[in-house]
Amino acid sequence: MNLLTFFLLSLLKIVVVLVIFLTAVAYTVLLERKLVGRIQNRWGPSRVGPFGLLQPLADGAKLFLKEDLIPANAHRPLFVLAPLIALACSLISIAVVPFGAPITWHGVDMFQISGVHIGLLVILGVTSVGVYGIALSGWSSNNKYSLLGALRGSAQIISYELALGLSLIGVVLRAGSFDLRTIVESQAAHGLRSWNFFGGYQFVAFFIYLMAAYAETNRSPFDLPEAESELTAGYHTEYSSMKFAMFFMAEYANMIIVACVATLLFFGGWTSPFGSLLPPIGGAVGAALLPVMWFVLKVFCFLCLYIWVRGTLPRFRYDQLMRFGWKFLMPLAIANIVVTSLCLALVA
Repeated sequence: MNLLTFFLLSLLKIVVVLVIFLTAVAYTVLLERKLVGRIQNRWGPSRVGPFGLLQPLADGAKLFLKEDLIPANAHRPLFVLAPLIALACSLISIAVVPFGAPITWHGVDMFQISGVHIGLLVILGVTSVGVYGIALSGWSSNNKYSLLGALRGSAQIISYELALGLSLIGVVLRAGSFDLRTIVESQAAHGLRSWNFFGGYQFVAFFIYLMAAYAETNRSPFDLPEAESELTAGYHTEYSSMKFAMFFMAEYANMIIVACVATLLFFGGWTSPFGSLLPPIGGAVGAALLPVMWFVLKVFCFLCLYIWVRGTLPRFRYDQLMRFGWKFLMPLAIANIVVTSLCLALVA
């Protein structure tokens, strides 16, 4: 295969994945509004398009056409750069996520943009950089509410990043690799019984990961950085138009990335829960598309769980949030590593 063919196929793959990912971000917002509406015994968006399906397009057009205001005393370069950093870090992470079986065409992996052997470290590293977007937005706005929200967000992300990273070490120890495809393949032998959550006994690690991920993405009940009752809107108080939309998109993109990583590490990725009990369906096309359908279904279930938690639980106090991270999740994550290591050593 020549270089031009490889370049064109890779470019096409990037464009398709980016379009699907951004569309998923838009419709995750609609899904949240509809589900929270049902939880609160109301309809949610139902006017724009059939069943409200065109509401994300209307919201996007509204945000794009709004006046873009920059406060007079704001630091303009950093004020503009902050939402770009937040959104870019969210979009880069999808590049190393494998969302289907390893099928190549003309030497190009069709279901992963970049197959690096340290994919898990790349995701953790890139998402950690996103905290700069929050910190810079609060400081550059020259607004006390924005600064307080940014300080809260930075402290929260740094605190829970430790517990989140430690919760994944047990999975890495079992697979013996940071490669996301290798981790999924280590769970593929016997279907649901091989998944790390069930057969790998990493349910404690999954609980830690889930709690830390809620805090990392500033979602309820850990949404202290943008607590409306205290800080107006937190670190993006002074943002409007597409800059505000970028922060909004970054939050929901991070939700999808968290759901993808949880699916890959704890629930077998694209593998079927039935293992070899389910016969092959649809020949070569089925072998390519059925794993993608399993992956999307699992991610969808995680997003519904995200939204369910938001519609159910009240917000933590800030001292409760920090105490929960440092005094409960951190020791629990370390204990999980010790127990997992001991069990692997005894089995070996």
